[in-house]
This record gives sequence, C-alpha cells and structure tokens, in this order.
Amino acid sequence: MTALPAPPAGSLAEALARRIAVEGPISVAAFMAEALGHPRFGYYMKQDPFGAAGDFVTAPEVSQMFGELIGLWCADTWQRMGAPSPVRLVELGPGRGTLMADALRAAAVLAPFRAALRVHLVETSPALRERQRATLAGVDVAWHDRLEEVPDGPALVVANEFFDALPVRQIQRTPQGWSERLVDRAEDGGTGFRFVLEAFGSAGASLVPSTLRDAPPGSVIEVSPASQAVARVLAARLAAQGGAALLIDYGYVGPAVGDTLQAVRRHTHVPVLEAPGDADLTAHVDFAALAVAAQAAGAAAFGPVTQGALLERLGIAARAAALKRTATPRQAADVDAALARLIGTDQMGTLFKALALAAPGVGAPAGFEDQTHQQRTAP
Repeated sequence: MTALPAPPAGSLAEALARRIAVEGPISVAAFMAEALGHPRFGYYMKQDPFGAAGDFVTAPEVSQMFGELIGLWCADTWQRMGAPSPVRLVELGPGRGTLMADALRAAAVLAPFRAALRVHLVETSPALRERQRATLAGVDVAWHDRLEEVPDGPALVVANEFFDALPVRQIQRTPQGWSERLVDRAEDGGTGFRFVLEAFGSAGASLVPSTLRDAPPGSVIEVSPASQAVARVLAARLAAQGGAALLIDYGYVGPAVGDTLQAVRRHTHVPVLEAPGDADLTAHVDFAALAVAAQAAGAAAFGPVTQGALLERLGIAARAAALKRTATPRQAADVDAALARLIGTDQMGTLFKALALAAPGVGAPAGFEDQTHQQRTAP
C-alpha cells in the first residue's frame, strides 16, 4: 500500500494523522475535541475568534442590551433565591468577557446584589483569558478550567453559545443498521480527512433513541455525551448548593434526525474536515437532552423558550427605547438593527433558545413562567 503524504509539519492535521495511524479512525467527537481544544493547535486555544474581524459574532457582541438583560435576570433570580451573600456569578465560555461586563454594569442598579457577587469564569483558552482580563479590568475575577473548580456556594451560572462547541457523536442509519460516523485519513493520496462508517458493529448504535431507531437509511443523529455530562454536573451543584443557570444557544428540542455539524471561518461556512484547528466547529444543541440530564441530577428545568421570547419578556423593547432617547439618528438605527437581529424570527430570535435550570424550590425564573420542562421517558 502506498503511504499517504504527511500533513504539514507542526500542525493539528499532522497530530491527528499520527493518532489515526496508531488508533485507526476516530469518532467525530474526538475530532471535534481536538480541533477546538488541542493544547497547542486548538481553535479556541490560540486566538480570539469573535467579532467582525474574527470568524463569527455572538449576541453580546451584537448589542449591550443582551448582556444587560442577562444581568438583570441574574439579579431577579438572586432575589427569588432569598438573596444569598456571597453568591457565585459563573460564566461558562465567556468569550471576550463582553457579556459579563454588560451584566455587571446592569447588576449595579441593585447594590446589595452587586456587593454579593463573586465573579468566576470557566475558560480554558489562554488567548481568551487575556482578552477577558482586559475587558474586565478592575473586576475581581477568578478563572477556572472546569466548572467543578468553582468554589462551593450558591451560584448563578450563564452559558451563552457554550454547549454548541462541545463534541457530538454522529450515528448514521445504513441498510444494515446504525453505525457510528468516524474520521479517517483521506484515501486519494491527499493530506486531508474523510468521513467513514464503523465497519464492525457499533457501540454508538446504543445511543440512538427508541423513537428514531426506524429512521430511513442515510439518516444521521447527533448525541453529545459531553454536553449531558456538563448539564448533570451543573444540575447536581445547583440542587445541592442552591442557585440557577441560564443556557442560551442555537438548537432544537429533540430527539431529532439531522446532521448539524458545521465549520465557520471568516463568517463563511467551510468543509468540516478542512484545516482542523483553523475553523470553528459547532453542532446544534438538543435542549431536551440537556433538560432530561439536569432533571435526573436533581435540578428543575424550565423551557426551552426562544431567545426572542425570552428577551421580549425581560424588557428588551423598553431597553432599546431608552437607548434611543439619547442616541443620534445613526445610533438609533444601530439599536433598531441590533434589536431585529436579537429577536427577529428570521435571525437569532427563533433559532436560538434558552433553558433555565434551578435548585428545587426556587421556582420558575423570569421569562420562564409556566415553562416547566416536561421530562420524557428515557429511550
């Protein structure tokens, strides 16, 4: 057999090729984990990908209104919790720190709440930690690699576009049954990668929900054990120590069929397996799976509701009107454009959804009244 050409030296492609040579084809989840989080070559570990000059724009970068309303949501939820002091304000995957800066500014309107806050950021990227440190200059912040490292105590946890970057496994229906999709070296003599199916049986078949087992050949389902594990850890903490969490991301209420894995570079979709480590990889979040995992760990789950509905219930229209009262015509137009982007049904308003988790007894947080998640029977 002719040996395949080696990928570029000192690259993630080279590291993945070596791993595949030793282990054989790897899962999509393993490929995704390395592409995003490899200590040296991982996408998030080596750069700041946010904003117009980066690869994508998140809601906090669209407008200050988003983070401000999150801050007010936290203040209101803190009061519903009985106003514990101190309370941990934790953000998972805090990007540039923009959301946290806006949330803290809004939190200052309730002085006892701001005084009670202890800020914790869960961030593994050295590059992004430096950007967060600059954004939050003057704020006492503690950084952690994992949620489990945050000190004990009541907590308010925010995760915006965090779960979409956690690895997913993909299982595909074939005429012979369900088989896990894997990543292998390209077979055409190139230096790239290709999707293959597990050849002999598949442990991934056990992940297929019973309601989808008869899906037609060619169907793909995605399961994120990593996301469910984080949801369980978070929920167990809330149940035992008190608090609530707000999870916002793009996704759906599963179980469902669909290949949602995508790669984005410079605001453009690119092939998923092209140039690992140089493009953002994400998959849509199954909010039902997160809710079920959280409920199994002892927390109450509310929603999901659409991002548009949540922001409207939290008063984004009134906040936009307030900003426009002292704005120039150009600034007012920017506020209107940002509002449309955040809540519009053809933009972020419907695709993005929000799920709230809370310790038993806290009740439904603001924006989630009468939205208790109905737990499904496990497949």
